[in-house]
Amino acid sequence: MSNKPSSTSVNMRSIDWRAAHAAAGAAVQAAQDMGAAVNVAVVDASGVLAAFLRMPGAPLHSVDIAIDKAYTAVSFGLPTHQWADALQSHSAAVREGIVLRPRFVAFGGGLPITEAGQRIGAIGVSGGSEKQDQQIAQAGLDALNLAAA
Repeated sequence: MSNKPSSTSVNMRSIDWRAAHAAAGAAVQAAQDMGAAVNVAVVDASGVLAAFLRMPGAPLHSVDIAIDKAYTAVSFGLPTHQWADALQSHSAAVREGIVLRPRFVAFGGGLPITEAGQRIGAIGVSGGSEKQDQQIAQAGLDALNLAAA
C-alpha cells in the first residue's frame, strides 16, 4: 500500500462577499433598531476579514474586538459565548492559557457561520452589551437563513 497522497489539495467552501456584506448590513440594522452603536466583522473560513461596518459612536476598542470575536468563532467553530462552559471540561493549564492567546475572545458576540454542515465564516459584533452583541450577530446570520454551528 502506498503512502503517496491521492491529491495535494482540498476543496474549501467560504462565505462570498455578497453574503458577508448582507450579514454585516443586517447586523447593523438590528443594532440601530435596538439603539446600540457597534462594530460588525465578518470573516471567511480562513479567518480573513470579508466585511466590516462601524457605526458612528461605536467604541474604538470594539473594532478589534469584533474582528477577534469573528476570528475566534471561525477558528474553533464555537460561539464565543459558549467558551466559559466549554473550558470547564479542560485542564487548568488549558483554561488559564487559552484565554491569554492573542485574538482569543471568550465572551458573547461571535458566531460561526455554517452552510450545509460546513463552516464558511463567522460574524463578530462588539460595542453593545454582551447580550446585545449576541442578538445582533444572530440577526446577521438570520439574514442569510443560516444558523450558528
